[in-house]
Amino acid sequence: MNCPIKGFVVYLTTVTLMMHRIKAICWILLLCPALCRAQDKGILKWLRTENDSVYVQDLSRDLTVRLYGSRKYNYYDMHDRKLDEEVLYRPNANNNVGVGFNYKFIGLNLGFNLPFINNDNDKYGKTKYLDLQTHLYTRKLVVDFYGQYYQGYYKGETKRFFDNALSVKAAGIRPDIINTNIGLHAQYIFNDKRFSYRAAFLQNEYQKKSAGSPLVGAEIFAWQMRGDSALVPAEPRGDGFYEGMPFTRSSNISLALNGGYAYTLVIAKHFFITGSLAIAAGVNRSVFAFNDGSGKAHGFGWQLNSTLRIAAGYNSPKYYVGVHYVDISTRGSAPVARAYQTFGAGNLRFSIVRRFGLKKPLFGS
Repeated sequence: MNCPIKGFVVYLTTVTLMMHRIKAICWILLLCPALCRAQDKGILKWLRTENDSVYVQDLSRDLTVRLYGSRKYNYYDMHDRKLDEEVLYRPNANNNVGVGFNYKFIGLNLGFNLPFINNDNDKYGKTKYLDLQTHLYTRKLVVDFYGQYYQGYYKGETKRFFDNALSVKAAGIRPDIINTNIGLHAQYIFNDKRFSYRAAFLQNEYQKKSAGSPLVGAEIFAWQMRGDSALVPAEPRGDGFYEGMPFTRSSNISLALNGGYAYTLVIAKHFFITGSLAIAAGVNRSVFAFNDGSGKAHGFGWQLNSTLRIAAGYNSPKYYVGVHYVDISTRGSAPVARAYQTFGAGNLRFSIVRRFGLKKPLFGS
């Protein structure tokens, strides 16, 4: 039986998270003048980079305006190596359109859900969600924050390339499954003078010549999947999938160190392809919980994560047209022999951008 108080608590949590983000945006806007005066001090000074102008053109003092379409998502997979089988869960992620801008260190995007685009609830069920996924690109650091609440999943029948971001054939709908997750991923960019993530993903710089950079960093991630009934469907559970455990909640917390490489190939001055891959290794603790009062199954194990970024398109001092994709995949052991779980999240976006030079700065100098 569903508990109305529990649902009300989840609703209040969602509203609270939204209010915190709105407050944070307001504080940033109010503190802009103070932050500008402080940029020559402390960490802000360290974060500044004098670009090699032969490779990267700084356009952050222009007003960057964009029209975009995006699809944020997450996914949960259970793998049983003993049976060589897997169970895949996907939310019915929405395609949003929106507008946004960047100026100096401030950026804001406003996305909208258009019902006539997202009209496939009959195939995949209805998903309610709050996705606070944010990607921060400075010249020396890239920081990804994940904070998500998703309710309503479907069981995927097949797996294919890029199926994390795109819909797959549904083999059953689970409106009772709820996911909550929070994570932080950070990396240091060694060749920050000649390589620019911002050109491909933030659109306030222009990568004029091909360049790349080694990356190193750390990440922490925590997630939980829960349902009213067993997360493993009856048929595979009867075959011994995950030892037939009827767990209704699975959770994982992990800590890992990462390293990788990023590279942008520039073709004919304006066309580009950017790709980066970071691999992380660490430890995790996973827990299975049951509704039948049989206690919990839990254990520590190894963690293997990956973060993939791909972008391609056209870039110049005034215009940008391109697609960019970010996906983090966290693979951790399960408290079952010869089994593991994969949880991931990401964003697929297409952007059309125009930059406007300003005669006078909007604030600061």
